[in-house]
Amino acid sequence: MNYKLFQLINHNAGHHPVLDGLMVFFTKEAMIVYALILLLMWFLGKDNYKQTVVLAALTGAIGLFINFILGHIFYESRPFITHHVHLLLPHVKDSSFPSDHTTGAFALALAVLWRKHGKIGSIMLVIPILTGFSRVYVGHHYPFDVLGSVLVAFITSGVVYKFQAVFKPLSKLIISIYNRVPLVPKREQNLSR
Repeated sequence: MNYKLFQLINHNAGHHPVLDGLMVFFTKEAMIVYALILLLMWFLGKDNYKQTVVLAALTGAIGLFINFILGHIFYESRPFITHHVHLLLPHVKDSSFPSDHTTGAFALALAVLWRKHGKIGSIMLVIPILTGFSRVYVGHHYPFDVLGSVLVAFITSGVVYKFQAVFKPLSKLIISIYNRVPLVPKREQNLSR
C-alpha cells in the first residue's frame, strides 16, 4: 500500500514543469521560508513572539533528534534505491524513514500555532503539508515516511507546549541577552506566557 501510494503521487513527476518546479521549491526551500518567518517574528514581535521562536526552534531540534534515532532503529531504503522512480533531485542514500524536512516543517508550524499565534501558525501549517507531499513527489520518501514525520512533529510539539514552563527560563535568558544588545530592534514586554 505504501508503495502504491508512492507511485500514485510520484508518477506525475517530470511531466508537469510548473508542478515540478513548485514541488522542488517546497522540497529545497521550505526551511528557508520558515527561517524568514521566524526571523520576522523575532525582530518585529514582542517578547511573547520571541519566546515562541525559541520554543519553535527547540521543538524542531527535538523532533529532528528523534528522527535521527528512529532512522537508525527503523532503517528503510529510499524509494529510488529499491524501485524505479521519477527522481527530480539527487539525494544521499540514507534512511527514508522518517522525513526530516517534514518533521522540521510541521514541528515549527505546530509550535507557532499552539502558542496562540493563529494567523501566522495557520499560514505556516500550509507549508509543511506541501513539503510532505513534495518529498514523495520528488521521489525522496514514501507516504508513510511523511505520516511518521507528522506524528513525530505532533507529539514533540505537544510535549514542548505542555511543558513550556520548563523551557521558559532558557527562553527568558535568550531574550534578555538579545534585549541587551545595542542597536537591534526591540519590542519588550513582560513574558506572561
